[in-house]
Amino acid sequence: MGRHRIASSQAPGPAGAASAGISAGRFVFVSAQLPQGRCGELVGGSAADQAGRALDNLAHQLRSTGLTLDDVVSLEIHLVEAADQPGVDAAIEARFSPPFPSRSILGVAWLPGGARLQIAAIAQRY
Repeated sequence: MGRHRIASSQAPGPAGAASAGISAGRFVFVSAQLPQGRCGELVGGSAADQAGRALDNLAHQLRSTGLTLDDVVSLEIHLVEAADQPGVDAAIEARFSPPFPSRSILGVAWLPGGARLQIAAIAQRY
């Protein structure tokens, strides 16, 4: 079965010793995506804008494997501010169709570059 690195030229890669994602069998694990532009600059001021950009980057990573956001089964969201959850919900509702993916929301003290959030995902090939 094996595992294979994934990466999109349309989204910034991860910092440090990590892959943008790993394809393993029927599953694709996408590392947390920050709300960054292609050159790594922070994009968006509001939580909804930042969540939208992080989800767009997630979609770019998935497309590099032939998948879309419709194939996502689980999201892990790291938030610096709990009050940002409604903005994140709005971005998710705008980009996903029901049934929505399962999700975990974790509060964190900080994120790289002053981001308000980051979003990781697991997708499945059907």
